[in-house]
Amino acid sequence: MSVSQRPLLLHLDSSPRLQQSFSRRLTQRFVDTWEQANPNSRILYRDIGRFPVPHIDELWAAAYEAEPTSRTPEMQAALTLSDRFINELVTAERYVFGIPMYNLTIPSSFKAYIDQIVRRDRTVSFQTGNPEGALKNKKLLVITTRKFSYRSDSGRAERDFQEPYLRSIFAILGVTDITFVHADHLAAEVDIQQRFLAEAEQTLDALALQW
Repeated sequence: MSVSQRPLLLHLDSSPRLQQSFSRRLTQRFVDTWEQANPNSRILYRDIGRFPVPHIDELWAAAYEAEPTSRTPEMQAALTLSDRFINELVTAERYVFGIPMYNLTIPSSFKAYIDQIVRRDRTVSFQTGNPEGALKNKKLLVITTRKFSYRSDSGRAERDFQEPYLRSIFAILGVTDITFVHADHLAAEVDIQQRFLAEAEQTLDALALQW
């Protein structure tokens, strides 16, 4: 099997914390286990917590609205990073994203990433009047870390603007095979925190062998 034919997994971390990040710990554990179970795979790593994605600006917006054939060199340059991110998503078959919950939703670093990858000429088409995503037949695993539980029985479910948003935006891009693993109660006392982390790790270990 040639290198280009080996399955590619895109591993992305978005936490700004480098040494004490629970989401980084969990994504790395999953990827390590998955790679052992899939020795012919390839891993592409992107760290947007350590290397933040720039927010879109006026030139980027103008390039987005312009037809590809009418873009100026400056417009083309403004989309360089966006094209790189999209090429990674197109090439990879599987995505593993570590996304901590900040203020009931995603970190601004990941929102900046989403703004770079939602492109009407690359990842989504509106020709039929409804969005049709180009990233079909992909698998996405989202590993979240949360100070509290926002599950259906928690009494806080209506405050979860993280999972519903991610499901919606990636469905627009064509990604509908999405699995979420939530590590909850990370603001609790250490023994409770460690228990819920261990539960998330066990879930990820089992998932890595069949995903």
